[in-house]
Amino acid sequence: MNKIYTIADNIITSLGFTSNENFSALKNSKSGIAKTEDPKITQVPMYASIVDSEKLISKFSVIGNPNDYTRLEQMMILSITESLKQTNIDPSNEDTLFVFSSVKGNINLIEDENHPFEKERINLWAISDQVCDFFKSTVKPIFVSNACISGISAIITGAQSLKNQKYKNVIVCGGDIISEFTPSGFQSFKAVSEEPCKPYDANRTGITLGEGVGSIILTTNAELVKEQKPIIFRGGSNSNDANHISGPSRTGDGLYFAISNTLKEANKTNTDIDYISGHGTATPYNDEMEAKAISWAGLNSVPVNSLKSYWGHTLGAAGIIECIAGIHSIKENCLIKSLGYNKHGVSEPINIIKDFQEIEVKKFLKTASGFGGSNAAVYFSELDSD
Repeated sequence: MNKIYTIADNIITSLGFTSNENFSALKNSKSGIAKTEDPKITQVPMYASIVDSEKLISKFSVIGNPNDYTRLEQMMILSITESLKQTNIDPSNEDTLFVFSSVKGNINLIEDENHPFEKERINLWAISDQVCDFFKSTVKPIFVSNACISGISAIITGAQSLKNQKYKNVIVCGGDIISEFTPSGFQSFKAVSEEPCKPYDANRTGITLGEGVGSIILTTNAELVKEQKPIIFRGGSNSNDANHISGPSRTGDGLYFAISNTLKEANKTNTDIDYISGHGTATPYNDEMEAKAISWAGLNSVPVNSLKSYWGHTLGAAGIIECIAGIHSIKENCLIKSLGYNKHGVSEPINIIKDFQEIEVKKFLKTASGFGGSNAAVYFSELDSD
């Protein structure tokens, strides 16, 4: 079977418009979360991670007319453009597939009656059409919307297309923006923290929302690989615990099955993991469930962090940008501190990363869970880490 290489990536969040800018902020424990009172987002002050709109328009104006695209479409197009600059791939070629992920899409169009776009742009498929048209792609794209595992599911979907040899390259891009609709839903659950979120901490009180976009390019074409030690996708799995419309299984069984099946597909064991990039939303139930799943999988000693205290919960982008951060942890041999964690707040003795560490990292597991009982995991490693 052909190996699936990761050859390019980009992250756009409140911390920057490139993967390097974002990862540098993570290494320095710099968070992009800040209090906002923007009436277009919330009726009460709340903490969130918001992308700089003026900077977005300025950067996008170099490659296109901002008036022709929604805010989310601009971010996706810009992120993919920056990723493509790192490769020799022609996105219009029939051997290249686009896979998108988002939870809310162009949700802001519902709230703004004066927007200049046709009403169909609220549909998720319309986003992929706009982005693919920009890159002159004629291949029918795939759009994944499966709650908070959407980004990881999109990566798994793209990898499966490569395994089936239907395409040689896959461009995976996921993102979400914050509008009034999104926080109102989480606020109705009383799930939004009144301060920046604290994943796995005893004093955690809920999530912090964020917006952003991530893109990653996968290929089976070894000629496109420029690094001596390329990082490859080895396996991934989805599961559903069918527990509740919004609450995860209290036992962590669904996430445990996703982890187990991922390791099986990757032909690895629970001793072959240097680092776990956790979901860590900082809600009481998610973090506890995740800790149980990690423990059940025999991974208590493996270093774990959540990156949501840096750029918030970015929904459809979360799985992608957190995988990219894991890839850069391998490239730079370091582990990022789980910001906001001070006192252990889950029942299982999992190994939360308390401080930035310079340490050899060759392989990592990324986990995610979401509404409807959805769970997912993926495994990446250096090519020579067998």
